[in-house]
Amino acid sequence: MEIYLGVDVGSVTTKLAALDENEGLVGSLYLRTQGKPIVMVQQGMRDIAECLPAGAVVRGVGTTGSARYLAGVLVGADVVKNEITAHAVGATHYVPDVQTIFEIGGQDSKIIILRQGVVVDFAMNTVCAAGTGSFLDQQASRLSMKIEDFGRQALESQMPVRIAGRCTVFAESDMIHKQQMGHRTEDILYGLCEALVRNYLNNIGLGKEILPPVVFQGGVAFNPGIVRAFEDTLKTKLIVPPYHEVMGAIGAALLAKEEIESHRRETQFRGFGISDMSFHTSSFECKACANICEIAQIMGDGKVVARWGGRCDMWERTSASVEQQA
Repeated sequence: MEIYLGVDVGSVTTKLAALDENEGLVGSLYLRTQGKPIVMVQQGMRDIAECLPAGAVVRGVGTTGSARYLAGVLVGADVVKNEITAHAVGATHYVPDVQTIFEIGGQDSKIIILRQGVVVDFAMNTVCAAGTGSFLDQQASRLSMKIEDFGRQALESQMPVRIAGRCTVFAESDMIHKQQMGHRTEDILYGLCEALVRNYLNNIGLGKEILPPVVFQGGVAFNPGIVRAFEDTLKTKLIVPPYHEVMGAIGAALLAKEEIESHRRETQFRGFGISDMSFHTSSFECKACANICEIAQIMGDGKVVARWGGRCDMWERTSASVEQQA
């Protein structure tokens, strides 16, 4: 069996997906990054290898996410793509006529507008956590409940209260105030869901033409309270596709398959043995010109594997044997 791997490394979670030659999902992983992207990519590669059928051969690998370049160096990626492209490709694979994609992760959120299968607009929020999964995590912690129970209990609400959700600090203060007033927990929870949706639509979705079909993906799509809050606000049905939590990784795998097949070349995949290698990253300032670029480099088993981060390609062209310049 020929396999195509997709690796999506974000600030909160690391996702992997393995597709067969018919683009069917044969294995996936959803891991907490825990501030250790290298370690989690290595663990992910080790674990996904155990999910693959005996005799499976990796024909291509794609990476995406905020740490896509780092992950690409680690695994030997054939294609490295941004999250917008990867999520759009993944969504259209399951919902070909999708026109709007909501994607909400742990630390960022995005909206992608497609028309006739082509991305025509998008927006991202990477500054404020009020419209992301961490917002819900913080409030669940404040209420001494598991995030897995948040959405289910929110659906029990009959009289949701309005929570000021434009800022996590104000939201927590308002939530405490509502608790002190004696409002039921489920009404506060659904109020928090509505607050996240308002924040998302007023910031990320501002000025965007939201047309159905609307696909909702990312880890927050597990929360049925958020799904209902979106549907109540937009008066339209949301589609939560299968494997929505690993859609970026699926998109990366599909892009890797397209790259390999269109160019008819061999993969650069470094093999599952990278799980046993010793990697670490560092950075330095390049003083070759006035830009003073910060160059990131990754070492594998004592050797420089790759360098990147400059405005020019000076360090990308530099061989691993060249010493760091002062």
